Amino acid sequence: MNSFLSSWSPRILSVLRIITGFLLVAHGSQKLFNLPPSPQSGDGASGLMLVAGILEFGGGLLFLIGLFTRPIAFILCGFMAVAYFMAHAPGGFLPLVNKGELAVLYCFVFLYFVFSGGGVWSLDKLIWKRD
Repeated sequence: MNSFLSSWSPRILSVLRIITGFLLVAHGSQKLFNLPPSPQSGDGASGLMLVAGILEFGGGLLFLIGLFTRPIAFILCGFMAVAYFMAHAPGGFLPLVNKGELAVLYCFVFLYFVFSGGGVWSLDKLIWKRD
């Protein structure tokens, strides 16, 4: 059983990257294009929300396809840490209280990918024959 699970580990790493990238693209798409529509939509993203939308959408797309996975993950990890401390931490110490669980989780998932790479199903692996 261990050998079966070990053999699938690199593939599941890629699945985690793909799903994480897909979810992040949706956050960026909502900020930039209001797709899917948000009840809080205004006149479009500006300032820091525009930067956040670009990082989420563009970085999420690159992360989803596994292109430049490690540097993108590094940038997104830092972005999520900043997002947590700017938007959530002022609302209380605990992420459960300040609604920052998702930012914390994203931050540490991206940190993991800085060290692991994109997995076997990534453009990094296809182009450069490495994760």
